[in-house]
Amino acid sequence: MPATSFKGYNVVEFSFANKLPPGSQIQLENKYQFNVKYAANNTCMGEMKINVADRSNPENFFVNLLLRGVFTFTPGTAKEDIHIEAHKTLFPYARAYISTVTAAAGIPPIIIPEVDIEAQSIYRFDLRPKDT
Repeated sequence: MPATSFKGYNVVEFSFANKLPPGSQIQLENKYQFNVKYAANNTCMGEMKINVADRSNPENFFVNLLLRGVFTFTPGTAKEDIHIEAHKTLFPYARAYISTVTAAAGIPPIIIPEVDIEAQSIYRFDLRPKDT
C-alpha cells in the first residue's frame, strides 16, 4: 500500500533555448534536484528541478524545468519513504513534458535518463528545533 496519495502537479517554470546552428553536434549533461516540503494535515509538496544543457555551449542549448506536485501521506510514514514515492510519481511527468516540448520545437525529442532514486543518498535536514 503506497504511503502517499498524489493530488496533482503543475509546471512552475520552463525555459528552452536552441541557438545552435543546424547540424551541430551536442553532448547533453543532465542535472536533477528534488526536495519535499511538508505542511499541515499530512500534506507535502515535491519540487523537481531538471536542467539539461549542451556541455560545450550551455548558454546556447538548454532545457530547464521546475515542476511541483502535491501529495498527502499516511501519518507516521518515514520522510525518506515519502521522498522516494513523490520522486517516482513526478519523474515520468517531467520526462514526458521535456520530451513533448522539445519534439514540438522541431528537434529530436530529449528523453532524460531515469534516475534510481532508491540508490541515491537522501539527505534530511530538519530545520525546526526539536521539542524537549
